[in-house]
Amino acid sequence: MREYLLTLCITAAVTYLLTGPVRKFAIVAGAMPEIRARDVHREPTPRLGGIAMFFGLCAGLLVADHLTNLSEVFANSNEPRALLSGAALIWLIGVLDDKFEIDALIKLGGQMIAAGVMVMQGLTILWLPIPGVGNVALTQWQGTLLTVALVVITINAVNFVDGLDGLASGMVCIAACAFFMYAYRIWYSYGIEAAAPATLFAAILMGMCLGFLPHNMHPARIFMGDSGSMLIGLVLAAGAISVTGQIDPDAMNLFSGSERNTVHQTVPVYIPLLLPLTIIAIPAADLVLAIVRRTWRGQSPFAADRGHLHHRLLEIGHSHSRAVLIMYFWSALIAFGALAYSVNSASMWIVLGVVALSFVGLVLLLLPRFTPRAPRWAEAFVPPRYRRRRAHEAVAVAPAASSAAYGTTDTDVDSDVEEPAGSRTPVAAGASRVNGATALGARSRLLDGRKAETSR
Repeated sequence: MREYLLTLCITAAVTYLLTGPVRKFAIVAGAMPEIRARDVHREPTPRLGGIAMFFGLCAGLLVADHLTNLSEVFANSNEPRALLSGAALIWLIGVLDDKFEIDALIKLGGQMIAAGVMVMQGLTILWLPIPGVGNVALTQWQGTLLTVALVVITINAVNFVDGLDGLASGMVCIAACAFFMYAYRIWYSYGIEAAAPATLFAAILMGMCLGFLPHNMHPARIFMGDSGSMLIGLVLAAGAISVTGQIDPDAMNLFSGSERNTVHQTVPVYIPLLLPLTIIAIPAADLVLAIVRRTWRGQSPFAADRGHLHHRLLEIGHSHSRAVLIMYFWSALIAFGALAYSVNSASMWIVLGVVALSFVGLVLLLLPRFTPRAPRWAEAFVPPRYRRRRAHEAVAVAPAASSAAYGTTDTDVDSDVEEPAGSRTPVAAGASRVNGATALGARSRLLDGRKAETSR
């Protein structure tokens, strides 16, 4: 465990320290496009955060290769080298897209090629565990197609959810934490060495996300861009393939009685092999809904729009930070709920706990639609947004709030109220108020609390 934690810390430190210089490089290189029609952030923000994340990945693998116990992973398996090869290719495609906006079909082809590179080096699905049946051996073509499909689905699911500051990196970090706990349990408790690569991948992925997250929290100073979102999606998919497609459940027969029982008990972790529902359930749901929504309208599945789950949370009335925290909550509930169920599927308390937390999540989700109003006698003891407004106050508050939103008056406005997306005037690239752009000029502090969500 200490060597995994050391690898995690080194990866996080390298990613964190390199993100600042990478941000300045992105500004100089012009990887800071104009505000697009579908974007809702007001100020151009540099991309290319994936550069720092990729070098964090390389540093983590390099450190692990020189540690006593983790070096055996590189000696006994070719999976770390397969991951590095696929990650380098997908990262290069992402960097080109962040700079030149390449076509979506070209990116899709690059994702498939990166998955194929990993398959050629041994990181592939060898058999498919099916509940009630056991292990079903796959042919080479079947394993290749299933591996490529899982990689492409996971990459695009993470890419689609990358729409708010800190959302994608935080959700993937939560998923990687739950995945690390499961993979480490298989490696340490059951003594299955084949789970060591997946455990290492999850630790490095947590470090990449934790190192980048401080720079990406609202208001974001830099975006990870496609170079980062596709990279962490590929690493997450590689871990899922390693732990579900190559570890034989029959190796755990001594602990569960039979192969069928073993497969049945590990169902919550084998689901990501078919569709990333337990590891990245929220991004996968967003991906499916986006494809259905766009094809129903006669658009391309890759056509960008403003109908993602995080956009809907903002439309309901949640602030940027609250929307991100709600997405974190649901991701953690699904990931750790599946983890707890895989440990003890017979416990009714786990099911009841997940149901109770789901109810709490629904209440938080619908909170803006049911804003309570305090009675007249208690208005002096509650914040202004919970007080009942009189007719003349309602007429006067609208122009005051509009002026305060643009910094023209000193009127106090509730910080949880978001500006309508259509009412904001984008700031052109090269203006002095670039998000955290100390290389170009002083940073404006007036708009930090008023910026809405960011879309990549």
